[in-house]
Amino acid sequence: MKKVLIMLSILLLLLSCDREDNIGPMPHDNPEIPLEIPYGFPALNPSVDRNRPTKYGVELGEKLFHEKKFSGNNTISCASCHNQSSAFADNNIQAIGVYGRVGLRNTPPIQNLAFMKFYNWDGNKLTLESQPLVPIIAHEEMNSSILEVIGKLKVEYEYRELFRKAFGDEDITPDRIYRSLSQYQYTLISADSKYDRVKRNEGETFTESEARGYHTFKMKCASCHSTELFTDQSFRNVGFPVNPRTDEAGRARVTGVPDDLMRFRVPSLRNAEYTAPYGSFGQFPTLKAVLDYFDNGVLYADNLDPILKENGNRIPMTEQEKEDIIDFIKTLSDSSFVGK
Repeated sequence: MKKVLIMLSILLLLLSCDREDNIGPMPHDNPEIPLEIPYGFPALNPSVDRNRPTKYGVELGEKLFHEKKFSGNNTISCASCHNQSSAFADNNIQAIGVYGRVGLRNTPPIQNLAFMKFYNWDGNKLTLESQPLVPIIAHEEMNSSILEVIGKLKVEYEYRELFRKAFGDEDITPDRIYRSLSQYQYTLISADSKYDRVKRNEGETFTESEARGYHTFKMKCASCHSTELFTDQSFRNVGFPVNPRTDEAGRARVTGVPDDLMRFRVPSLRNAEYTAPYGSFGQFPTLKAVLDYFDNGVLYADNLDPILKENGNRIPMTEQEKEDIIDFIKTLSDSSFVGK
């Protein structure tokens, strides 16, 4: 009997050792958040598949988005310039950073970024993950460094815990910061405007003015502001007043190609009602001012967009057409997206 007990003990010990050898790391419970792709929207930027939003990645990204420790003097966060109530723009003529420093360009809204091919006015970034470092180190924006930011974050328990939940351990790295910020921004999808509800046959209809505006818009604006994003994502020189800063060159700053001088990415018109002023450096205070400029005639340039050249450097519109177009553009406003 004693011998049997000894053999059982050895067997149990061996089984116990075998179980311990096979114990792996605890499962990382951070489920992916599915992105609901609105009908008719273009394909996702390929980088989204490499950085799918997750429950804690998005939670961390949203917190980082509002974190003022990203700036050298702890006064400016991403949300300081990208306010939800302004469709994540800021309504300033040009971006304003630390110590009131004025940036080169107008702050663009950051809706529907998951579907964009290029980022920034000149398209100098092809992935959202490569974008955050720019404002962090820019003298006119946050005037800091990613290492300085990490030094501030790693001393806070809440951040260490969030990084552990999002990535499996407490290590705070530049890549993890960029990935979580991007995951949050990928979820900022705006597709619940009156226009969308009309298109989805949800019981709403355009007013007479909105319907006329939609018709005129398709004739006079949709060649650039096409697709369900209301931008074809191309770069064009449309003859807007030129930024007096000598360091501005538009797309040519990226490509070095003279023909790209003062070409800028066509902006989306979704939520345009909330994002005044308009233009790469806030040249126009209102949508009416933009339409008046096109009607009266734009600045000529050798690389002026052919559509304008073929029409005498202008897009002729009556006052009624302008009013109707603006009424239609307002149907692209998504009040739930901006929290109104």
